[in-house]
Amino acid sequence: MREITLADLDDIATGAAVLGTGGGGDPHIGRLLAASAVREYGPVKLCSLEELPDDAALVQVAMMGAPTVMVEKLPSVDQVSAAAGALSGHLGSGLTHIACAEAGGVNSLIPVVAAAQLGLPLVDADGMGRAFPEIQMVLPTLYGVRATPMAIADEKGNRAVLDTVDNHWAERLARSATIDMGCSAMISSYAMSGAQARDSLVPGTLSLCAELGRLVREARAAHADPVAAVVARLGGSTLFTGKVTDVERRTVTGFARGTATLSGLDGDAGSALTLRFQNEYLVAEVDGRVRATVPDLICTLDRESGEAVTTEALRFGQRVTVIAAPADPRWHTPEGLALAGPRYFGYDLDPVGANG
Repeated sequence: MREITLADLDDIATGAAVLGTGGGGDPHIGRLLAASAVREYGPVKLCSLEELPDDAALVQVAMMGAPTVMVEKLPSVDQVSAAAGALSGHLGSGLTHIACAEAGGVNSLIPVVAAAQLGLPLVDADGMGRAFPEIQMVLPTLYGVRATPMAIADEKGNRAVLDTVDNHWAERLARSATIDMGCSAMISSYAMSGAQARDSLVPGTLSLCAELGRLVREARAAHADPVAAVVARLGGSTLFTGKVTDVERRTVTGFARGTATLSGLDGDAGSALTLRFQNEYLVAEVDGRVRATVPDLICTLDRESGEAVTTEALRFGQRVTVIAAPADPRWHTPEGLALAGPRYFGYDLDPVGANG
């Protein structure tokens, strides 16, 4: 991909929802915002990591908060660019590129909005290769890139710039501000150079989102199995196929937290799967046995359409297939696991990989 046009947005939204592992916000909200911005400002140029000059100045733009809230409290195009504009003004230097914080849901498309409105290229990369719930959970943290200065903006016009002692404090203080802003806000953070971006970001994210979306669309058109197409592309595995029988979900400290239970269908009849999530799916257990954990990707896909089902959209009676896929290998280093492994989230578990 060399640019993002209106014709690309549906595929990107579909693929971003898969990589979002249940979180990252509703991709269709992101698609609507991106479509509005692209119609007004034109296609967004894509720039690969290899093309970035060393002295490029880029920032990540994302939605922060509970995805369940965004369903009812929709952001605006102006709110998205306000966060990037506030950070640029604070830094006192012009931005040259926009980047994605995560490969997930709305947060793969929010940067399209910012890039279109600001007239800047968008980097075909992200900070995770998936979605995670907290600000410090990006690979740039492992490379010493600071999350702050960070700008945060709400839909009412409030803006703030945070400067914290480390990236964990950036999460803590920005989360408190987000709660006061109604549990969702736009942020701009991780200002970095092109050289830092090449070292720390995951390449090809938006191209992968578009490819996954195309695979799902083409499989449906050919009456093939879209779930199998996604699993094959991601090098993952199928964990379980079943019907959602219970969802316990609550918004706590700015996150959507909870569990979901599925009863097995087809080859999984007689078994039960439990999913545990904090915005994103964190642990998958089949009949009490842990089958996959963070940092690898756990995704729920509609068994017929192949569309990803986010944690806020999971409902009783849905028939889904749960898959797992490997994360960027840097997440499986000791430093990566300390930042986003199962024990960080309070589970006394060693990580269980996507392929068992």
